[in-house]
Order: sequence, then structure tokens, then C-alpha cells
Amino acid sequence: MEIRQITEDYSVAPQIGVEHVPLIAGAGFKSIVCNRPDNEDPGQPSVDIIRKAAEEAGLAFRHLPVISGQMTEDNARDQAALLKELPKPVLAYCRSGTRCANLHAAIRQMGL
Repeated sequence: MEIRQITEDYSVAPQIGVEHVPLIAGAGFKSIVCNRPDNEDPGQPSVDIIRKAAEEAGLAFRHLPVISGQMTEDNARDQAALLKELPKPVLAYCRSGTRCANLHAAIRQMGL
């Protein structure tokens, strides 16, 4: 699992699996955000499976699906709201991590 730190409280990663959740908790993360729609790719773990593993590990979990290549201002605003409410640090994931990084860049650009 490759984690890329964007800020002190926000990191991004490509698709995670249930087996990664204990490692994420062990690394000190307090929350996970999934920015992938379910069934974006065949065989991708469902949000419900990851949510259950996260909650069992004591992590907060939120799902904010963003369609690849179609990020909107509303997506950035919604992500900003999640980041304000969630315990930090937060790990956000999508297919490659790029969507999550782009969301954060949009949040900063919008001054949210």
C-alpha cells in the first residue's frame, strides 16, 4: 500500500483492501474517506466491506463518491466539510490516489 502525504492531516492512497485497514490504523490515521463509486472497476472491494473493517478498527469512515474525470465544485465542498468534521489525520483513497489529491487541491484553491 502506497500512502502519499499531502498535508500533516491529509494523505491519499490508491484502492485499499480490508487487509490494509489495520495497517492504516497502526500508522496513526483516525479516519478514512473513500472517493470511489462502488463498482467503478470489476473486483474492487465494496465500500461496505471497507467501512465495516474501518469501524471494527476504531476508525471513522465516510464515502463521498467522485466520478473520475468529472470532479465538481460540490464534490470539493463536500470533501472540505468531511475533512472539517472527521478526526485527523485522514486517509482518502480512490483508484490511484489522484482524485483525492485533486479534491484537496480544489479545496485549497477555493479557500475552503
